[in-house]
Amino acid sequence: MKIPFFGIEISRTKAVTSVTAQGSLAAPPTRGWFRILESFTGAWQQNFDVSVANVSANPTLFACVTLIASTVAKMRMRLVQEIGEPGSDIWKVIRVPAFSPVLRKPNHYQTNQQFYEYWVLSKLQAGNTYVLKIRDNRGLVTAMHVLDPNRVTPLIAPNSEVFYQLGRDDLAELPDASGYTVPASEIIHDRWHCEFHQLVGLSPIYAGGVAAVQGLNIQNNSTNFFGNGSRPGGILTTAHEISQATADRIKESFDTNYSGSNMGKIAVLGGGLDYKPVAMSAVDSELIEQLKWTDEKIAGVFHVPLFLVASGTYPPYNSVASIMTQFYSICIQELAEGIEHCLDEGLGLNTGDVAALRYGTEFNIDDLVRLDPSALMETLEKGRSYLTPNEGRQRLNLPPTDGGDQVYRQHQDYSLPAIAKRDAKDDPFAKESAPSSLPAAPTESEAKWMKSLESDLRTQLGLEAGTDEA
Repeated sequence: MKIPFFGIEISRTKAVTSVTAQGSLAAPPTRGWFRILESFTGAWQQNFDVSVANVSANPTLFACVTLIASTVAKMRMRLVQEIGEPGSDIWKVIRVPAFSPVLRKPNHYQTNQQFYEYWVLSKLQAGNTYVLKIRDNRGLVTAMHVLDPNRVTPLIAPNSEVFYQLGRDDLAELPDASGYTVPASEIIHDRWHCEFHQLVGLSPIYAGGVAAVQGLNIQNNSTNFFGNGSRPGGILTTAHEISQATADRIKESFDTNYSGSNMGKIAVLGGGLDYKPVAMSAVDSELIEQLKWTDEKIAGVFHVPLFLVASGTYPPYNSVASIMTQFYSICIQELAEGIEHCLDEGLGLNTGDVAALRYGTEFNIDDLVRLDPSALMETLEKGRSYLTPNEGRQRLNLPPTDGGDQVYRQHQDYSLPAIAKRDAKDDPFAKESAPSSLPAAPTESEAKWMKSLESDLRTQLGLEAGTDEA
């Protein structure tokens, strides 16, 4: 059955198989089993909940996620075109009415930066980013919407075609709660580390969730500990036998009069009662070391240098360019290039007639070192022999200048062909002989011509041959 959807016809296919968020193929609800992925063995039986909503409150995890997303988002997305021979990998920034507007303004409610930040947040927290493409009558993508990953389900048809079932999303103009089923051509699916199924990405929280929960528990316990006057819990003991009712009454009285806001008051214990603390103090439990361990595990899972999330030892070098280069290579580059490849395919830049134009999308990584102008100026100075002055001015956001489209080099530099000609001589380093100060003797034809000219001049002047009078 074909249904209209945003100006195009979409075919519905029967008997599609659902790919569960846990990463396994789920049979129809009336039969079969599905896999439950646990953060550790027995977590499901122990009702140990490692949800995104819970662990996102961990300061280190929150810092990692927001740092990565904001770093990707602050790099400007550009439309580029490969110049020179195919495969030269030399790209020039261009503007094309068919593609540039949607890259500059993806939708009506998000800026360019907000769009890519939400893209990365969805990928980090859910392992998957689903972007719905809105087309015009020409089939060009005019808007993109990052959908809630919890409301999108990948589907596989018997013929291996991929579809996506979409839940309600008012901003993306999907008001029907029953959902839509669209082909894969209308969805940009960016997924991370598909360890259990090719269509289901895995969030780093899968590996770092337990450490995040442990860190939260340590902080909560520490809060309660210091809220009780930094005094541990304990037990009341006596050498005499007491009934359960008496024990309950003493416990209730002690909790009411000497805990919470009453912590620190003097307790009068009679009847041979003795108080013995049993909980470990903050020093005994090595609270700081435990928190540091959880921070290291969370940062390691997200590939973020620990010192960038307000923990760990700052490196001995203090160059912004060096720090951002390290951060980009181990953490950001994979995410940025994944978005670029998804956009190239999703916008149709590498298919059909458009592929012959060799268009592509590219983040401007120079934006990562904009706060370190000295490093940028040093780079441009060292590249004077390879960059034109206008190319350097462009990286400084300055307009071109006259005469700035040529590469300048030192006068004493020689081209490789000139050096090859020199080396081809018998003695490349022999000194060239100085030219003679005397003019060369005239040739026979030149001598005859000079003799004839002299004779004509003498005749015109009326001089006899052999005289020197003028």
